[in-house]
Amino acid sequence: MGQRKRTRYLKVIDESYTIPQKKGGGTIKIEAWQDSSGKVVKYSIAYINHSLFQGDNGRVIGYDNAHDYHHKHYLGEISPVDDFTSYEDLVEQFEQEIKEYIQ
Repeated sequence: MGQRKRTRYLKVIDESYTIPQKKGGGTIKIEAWQDSSGKVVKYSIAYINHSLFQGDNGRVIGYDNAHDYHHKHYLGEISPVDDFTSYEDLVEQFEQEIKEYIQ
């Protein structure tokens, strides 16, 4: 039996920001991993606020590429991101979308 070699990635972003209650509350969590060439190959971006949504571990909106495809979480619904161009563009899109919840 051959062993499958597991690719190792370097975690380059591991951030968490608490949003003050007067601005909407909740937490923004961002994680990203790069391959040896410096390309982001794995990521998770989420706005979590249990007072707005209790399902999906409180994730109101988020993006990740777990399960080998880019997808969006929105209030418990998961949909593919068919127009994915780059991690950086997705972060920009996320920042625009959370403005609806954070004042």
